[in-house]
Amino acid sequence: MLEKLRLVLTLLCCVHFHVQSSLGFEDGISRSQFPEGFLFGTCTSSYQIEGAPLEDGKGLSNWDVFSHIPGNINNDENGDIADDHYHRYLEDIELMSSLGINVYRFSISWARILPRGIYGDINPSGVMFYNKIIDNLLLRGIEPFVTIHHHDYPGELEERYGAWLSPLIQRDFVHFAEVCFKSFGDRVKYWATINEPNLFADMGFIRGTYPPGHCSPPFGNCNTGNSDVEPLIAVHNMILSHAKAVELYRKHFQAKQGGIIGIVTHTFMYEPLRDEECDRQAVKRALAFVVAWSLDPLVFGDYPPEMHSILGSQLPRFSPEEKSLIKGSIDFIGINNYGTLYAKDCSLTACPLGTDRPIRGFVEATGTRDGIPIGDLTGNPRFFVVPRGLEKIVDYIKIRYHNMPMYITENGYSSPHKPNVTMDDLLQDFKRIDYHKAYLAALLRAIRKGADVRGYMIWSLMDNFEWTSGYGVRYGLYYVDRHTLERIPKRSVQWFSSFLNDTIHSNKQDLSEQYVRSKDVTTAGFKVV
Repeated sequence: MLEKLRLVLTLLCCVHFHVQSSLGFEDGISRSQFPEGFLFGTCTSSYQIEGAPLEDGKGLSNWDVFSHIPGNINNDENGDIADDHYHRYLEDIELMSSLGINVYRFSISWARILPRGIYGDINPSGVMFYNKIIDNLLLRGIEPFVTIHHHDYPGELEERYGAWLSPLIQRDFVHFAEVCFKSFGDRVKYWATINEPNLFADMGFIRGTYPPGHCSPPFGNCNTGNSDVEPLIAVHNMILSHAKAVELYRKHFQAKQGGIIGIVTHTFMYEPLRDEECDRQAVKRALAFVVAWSLDPLVFGDYPPEMHSILGSQLPRFSPEEKSLIKGSIDFIGINNYGTLYAKDCSLTACPLGTDRPIRGFVEATGTRDGIPIGDLTGNPRFFVVPRGLEKIVDYIKIRYHNMPMYITENGYSSPHKPNVTMDDLLQDFKRIDYHKAYLAALLRAIRKGADVRGYMIWSLMDNFEWTSGYGVRYGLYYVDRHTLERIPKRSVQWFSSFLNDTIHSNKQDLSEQYVRSKDVTTAGFKVV
């Protein structure tokens, strides 16, 4: 009798293990392990996918202008067509619905809604376009998570007063936000004012590789700019623009519309390059100069003390009224995270030009130690696969900002350059699947330690215009054929759909494999990085 009981228990255990394995538990991660109501989705931004730069009354944006200057973008590509989402939005929403996501983060093109900013009228066709997106998302049970400003703004603002370098943009941004709240707020419950103010300031005003293309030596050789001063001014205006838009939302819209509003910040996690106290302090400074730069003012009412101590009078000052306005002006923190770097102290040690400057906190950030990368390489030379970094950055933000609600608003993988890549290589994206499994597991560890994280959004729904990299770097779950614009599912589509539905994801032939076999095509010699 005892032997029979042992046999039954053994069989039950085997069945239990098989069920767990079929649901993905062999990887230690499944949707059911996340909190109830957790949001899972994908994300995009307007300029990167929409195309139609002058259609139906849209005005030229800063990126429309910048991308048409020879040499600014890889292969002199641009977003004139991008993924043609402007005409294919219904098809793309069907793709989202088939995935099973419950949130979609996208941005509003400022120049599509207000072609001339505050100097012109509202474009009704632009409002109608986003209304159709929002309504069709909700019809399929997908929450719209709307970014008001994601790097693109009307070009006229640059021409008239220098855009983010002038306090005049605060008035313009609040006007744009108000139009969005009035037009879409009855259905949008998640608002992010500005995407990555810290990154945009770095790329646009330190390195000069994003519009307006300002920089100075040793960071670059632009026609104009001051890399030590202008990024501080730009972020200052972004912070005040954000806070004034939030004040407007809270006073006139939030109670009636029932939404929440926050900001999205670009993050790296950092680890000391050497086992020395100076590098451990460099880690703290790097986090302050990258992450806390835009978050400390919105939570505590002023810039990080680490920045004050190094930048001194160069750091713009908030008036007492402004400090009161910006303090506590976020309901949540959006976290964009793609990697982890080593931090090396440059206040006591010789470092490369640029890293030994106050604007960098006297920190050199590098992805290698003794020639060995901190993690697997990706299509971006600064992004390495280091899943523990997501857990650590969430822990850091949880502690520094008293566990304010957080959303992972971007996390994604692009494969490193591979010569003579085939279509099968592009579609059988096992490394992307492994990446998201590992990062979700790291996120789950942070949540189990108490972090109030409420959502995770994959960058990106589909391959798109990746800023200065053009179309050569691919983060999408869907491959986009640049000739036909056909959306072709990669293997990660089947994995993510299975994850979202807690169903089996096997290595059997899937949609992407069927596509390759049916088309019998290769892209030998096509450059992919």
